[in-house]
Amino acid sequence: MFDNMLLGLHALADPALLLAVLIGVVGGVVIGALPGLTSTMGVALLIPVTFSLPPQVGLAMLGGIYCASTYSGAISAILLNIPGTSASVATMLDGHPMAKSGEPGRAISLATFASCIGGMVSVIALLFLAPQLAEFSLRFGSPEYFLLAVFGITVIASMSAGAMEKGLIAGALGLILSTVGTHPLTGTMRFTGGVPTLFDGIPLVVSLIGLYSIPEVIDLIDRAKGTQSGAAGVDKTSPFGTLRELGRQKFNLLRSSLIGIVVGIIPGVGCSVGGFLAYDAAKKGSKTPERFGKGASEGLVASETGNNAVTGGTLIPLLTLGIPGNPVTAVLLGGIMIHGLRPGPELFTTNADVTYGFIFSLFLSNLLFVPVGLLLARYGLRVVQVPAGILAPLILSLAVIGAYSLRSSVDDIWIMLAIGALGWGMAALAVPRAPLVLGLVLGTLAEGELARSLALVRGDLGAFAVQLVTRPVALVILVLCVSAIIHGIIQHRRNSKMLE
Repeated sequence: MFDNMLLGLHALADPALLLAVLIGVVGGVVIGALPGLTSTMGVALLIPVTFSLPPQVGLAMLGGIYCASTYSGAISAILLNIPGTSASVATMLDGHPMAKSGEPGRAISLATFASCIGGMVSVIALLFLAPQLAEFSLRFGSPEYFLLAVFGITVIASMSAGAMEKGLIAGALGLILSTVGTHPLTGTMRFTGGVPTLFDGIPLVVSLIGLYSIPEVIDLIDRAKGTQSGAAGVDKTSPFGTLRELGRQKFNLLRSSLIGIVVGIIPGVGCSVGGFLAYDAAKKGSKTPERFGKGASEGLVASETGNNAVTGGTLIPLLTLGIPGNPVTAVLLGGIMIHGLRPGPELFTTNADVTYGFIFSLFLSNLLFVPVGLLLARYGLRVVQVPAGILAPLILSLAVIGAYSLRSSVDDIWIMLAIGALGWGMAALAVPRAPLVLGLVLGTLAEGELARSLALVRGDLGAFAVQLVTRPVALVILVLCVSAIIHGIIQHRRNSKMLE
């Protein structure tokens, strides 16, 4: 094994591979920071470019885009309150309040270094524990996936502190919206109104852009009518000054990284869930949970560490079993096979030089997006100083372009505006929007896995219930679900007593 690792390290001495990583990271940072341009799109667009490149070089470029774009969604999430990618939704909860209070530089620095640490820890897991963790992922069947989605939904209680009822309503609305489109098992069309664009459901990225950008635009227009400027200003703190702050959050970083890795190795869950679960764990473990959602650095660090730790985790089942963990790795699987490689044990033996070279290039990608991201953010910080009257149409233009670019569909623009109107109404009524996103993300997974689980037992609810308590992994997740619900109820009662 260590001889194979030496082959991988030797591959890093290739100038072509280093250049490929640099190109991938720069492209990934730009793609992730622009709303609507997803990691999947970036990897898919670059695969044809890698046809003529050696496998090591081509995969290093694709890996650079994947890692960097997952991180850089935090830049627009913090500065504009618009998630560049779905992975950075939880980052907005504390990142944008920090920016509005005059600390955008500190927020981006924390996000950048936390992302790097989460990504590095996940690559270490990929390097040393890939076969064992891949075997663990095989223990997940439909009941486990269903319970995992339910466990993710229980995070709604934590994100709705002080507004439990409103949070539950928003989460329920997200679950309802997730049923739009084709039934995952029967293929029946539901709530589409005959609109072909909705046959595949409400697009998540389009929804995120509308849900967060339109209320922000309306808020900026209101500011422009008054005397308020676009933001509180820009802090002058050195980016590296935040490293001491991260040093005081060692346990938060480790816990969030482990959560992200576990979420990553389970196919079909995704970076956004990793960020939400890490954020929820940080809030429950914090001595000052009331600060979360108002600019708590622990929440920002947890979210960015968790969602970036998912990247290495998703590659574990991909490289060892050929099972893609999310849409990005599904596209990446195509890139691997195009180069004549076949995922499985032989990838780590016969093609060890390519595989370990790719893994070590991920280390380099996670390190390299720190200076590239901070350099880009240095110019991006000027956005918060732009007058509200100019910033509002700029954000609206980005929202329209981002929604259209996803599928080149005008219908997506109308969907974005409709969801945006809903988001504006929720903001006006002080209804949290994050629970709606979580319901939309996990609703499809929960429904599909529940339908498959019931189909396997021919609709027998009793047999399904027995599965939940007799399968070891399912039982553990079920206990976590119950514990999370009880914790949410207790926390809600405490908050209610404090307000009395």
